[in-house]
Amino acid sequence: MAPVQAFYGEPRGLLNSVAHEGQKTVITQSMCRRPNPDGSESSACVACNSPCVDIDAERSYWDAIKRPDYKLLYYSYAGLVVGFFLYYYLYSGSWAYLLSGAWTHQENQLDLLFSPGFYIFNTAIPIPRLIAAPLTVATCMALGYFLGIRLERIYKSYQLKLNPALNNQQIQHQIFTLTTFWVFNFFFIFAGRSYISKFPIQVQYLFNLGLVLASSLWLYRTWSRSSERYSRESLANRLRKQLTRLKVDVSRFLEGRSLDLLSADEVYVLAKILPGFTGDKRLEAYKGILRDSLEEGYVNSASSLEVLQQMRGELGISEQEHLTILTELGVEDPDLLDPNQQRSRENQLRLQSFRQRIRGMVGSKRRRGAKGLGRELLKVVKKEKAIGDVLDKEGGSVESLSREYGITLEEEKQIIANLDEDSQLERRSQLLLQQLQDLYDTELALLYPPEILNIPHLRKGLEILRNTVAQKQQVIAKGVLKILEEWDSGTEATRLVLALATLTPNVLPSLLENHDQKWTERLNDLYLSRLQQQLKLAESIPPKVSEDLMIAYLETLLAEPDSLTKTVSLYLLNKLDKQRGKQQAHQLLDSYLMLNPSLKETAQQIINDTGEQASKVITPLERLLYLSSCDLLKGLKAESLMELSYQVPIKEYKQSDIIWEQGDITKDLFLLLDGKVEYQQILEDDTVIVDEVEPVNFLNKLEILGNLEAITTVIVTSPKACFLVIEGTILNELIEQDKRFARNVIEQESRQLQELQRLAS
Repeated sequence: MAPVQAFYGEPRGLLNSVAHEGQKTVITQSMCRRPNPDGSESSACVACNSPCVDIDAERSYWDAIKRPDYKLLYYSYAGLVVGFFLYYYLYSGSWAYLLSGAWTHQENQLDLLFSPGFYIFNTAIPIPRLIAAPLTVATCMALGYFLGIRLERIYKSYQLKLNPALNNQQIQHQIFTLTTFWVFNFFFIFAGRSYISKFPIQVQYLFNLGLVLASSLWLYRTWSRSSERYSRESLANRLRKQLTRLKVDVSRFLEGRSLDLLSADEVYVLAKILPGFTGDKRLEAYKGILRDSLEEGYVNSASSLEVLQQMRGELGISEQEHLTILTELGVEDPDLLDPNQQRSRENQLRLQSFRQRIRGMVGSKRRRGAKGLGRELLKVVKKEKAIGDVLDKEGGSVESLSREYGITLEEEKQIIANLDEDSQLERRSQLLLQQLQDLYDTELALLYPPEILNIPHLRKGLEILRNTVAQKQQVIAKGVLKILEEWDSGTEATRLVLALATLTPNVLPSLLENHDQKWTERLNDLYLSRLQQQLKLAESIPPKVSEDLMIAYLETLLAEPDSLTKTVSLYLLNKLDKQRGKQQAHQLLDSYLMLNPSLKETAQQIINDTGEQASKVITPLERLLYLSSCDLLKGLKAESLMELSYQVPIKEYKQSDIIWEQGDITKDLFLLLDGKVEYQQILEDDTVIVDEVEPVNFLNKLEILGNLEAITTVIVTSPKACFLVIEGTILNELIEQDKRFARNVIEQESRQLQELQRLAS
């Protein structure tokens, strides 16, 4: 779309349909197209612009509104319109020449190019029209731009004082909207006068009134638009499509209205109240929404968790369910999560159009069996045969199609491979095995880390990362089992079976034993036998992971969308290499992503850490790792642990400070994080028993749980000691609220009492 069209056509017209709502078709109103022999049309989009205004004008508008050149477009075009009409006044000395319309049918225009171009105050200025006209327009464009920038600052200052909640993008949108409204009326009222001046005055007034009314309606519709509203409507349409696809009965809730006529808010409300839209159907609908969003480049694997946060809230999808679905989509289509592929709706249409043209060229499928065609296509992928030898020439050569749609060799190879089911499964299996190999290597590194990470609370962090890896392994292994279910036995299938068992020794047994999945019934006996044999042989010798290699694995995990995984990876990375930790922390804080509070706080602490002991601050993440590494708190829900990490304060004591004395009743539970303390117990015969306590341990676990007097005096023996302090009331609330945690506490208390009785006897 030309700049002038963009100026008047964005973000949306008054009467035209919008691309992000309703049922999307492959060919939209303004899209590039080509006619087919049967009279239908197919897309000719080659993704020359992304986003493309001919496909979705509003998406293009919100994407471009932050660019400096868009200010140049709007403000200088306003100056251009003024300069265009102003020049006729400067040329003739009055408005009569313009308003009479004489300029539209003046003869000998070329002969007047070098005549005086200005006539001001009844005086001709000897500057040729050829120079005067562009000089006037260019000057007005420059003045329009600088005046627009000046007025923009004044308007922004005024709006922010009036409504501080407005963001810069919304204010910029209002300025552009006002600019378009003013220019539209200025242009058409001036330009229209020369055409309607011979009509009765009533018609002239009616014309002007119609212009103002139409532009006012456009202003009313456009003023309240925002990128957030556009995104919400776009996601609601994706949800609408999933409700239709899943054939959910919504008729009794719509009172005769069509699902397509519902607003975004109504669609979300409908999804919440539908009795049949629960559990698996919600997950399936969300999976479809996420797939569409990834294919069109609306989100990527890293940003999807944040961008779809509102949708997850509307459908009741947890963060963990989102991550599982994301991994499943990667299993079904490994290229979908490839960060090296630039995805957009325009690129999707380009590949889709090429794919349809190629399928149309496979005319030999009618004369040969599908398997014969599949074998030949597989030879094409393996470069044993040219694609032109397999496909018919009726629709044009493959080379010319590739040039027409800008298809790379890799894209062509992938599309041809997907035409045959067997070669598609083989390619998928190779990609999934590579992912499992990477996860297996990461798992071994987390199991056998460098010695510097072999500390209780850091081991807990490694355990959190292992859980993330195991969840991905389980989903990918399930995808490989589905491929084996479809494949006939053969060399490739056998290789896949052996590799699967070797790379997933910790998750595959539980998958095979899962009665709900029934893999023992779905897989043939040969596969099952080989899987079980290989699992028995799978014994890994603990490797020595170097710090450099561990850093690489942690940086890979840092790219995961899960906020807890990101936070733990960053924290452990900083423990290994402070310089790399600071670099990654800066990148996260400088990114466009809205960071989880814990991740943001951890990144800021890493950047602010000067290495001085006095300046160190224990973040909620560190508190979480310390707390979760303690046996007493095992079994406590993750949400409760996270909440507790924000509640517990840090207390510091100096050398020789007495925490409490023998016989005191302590109300709070003390967890030693750093430093050393000493237990001193005075017996009846005045004998003093001394015992030293190392981090990370609770000092008075039994006394708090049993509401007993302290049996020892606790004294700090190091220069400084640091404690996490859990209030007794908070601990009691957790025990009352969580039955599983309560059982764990009772079992630990019983075991400790039995141990004390045994020692006493």
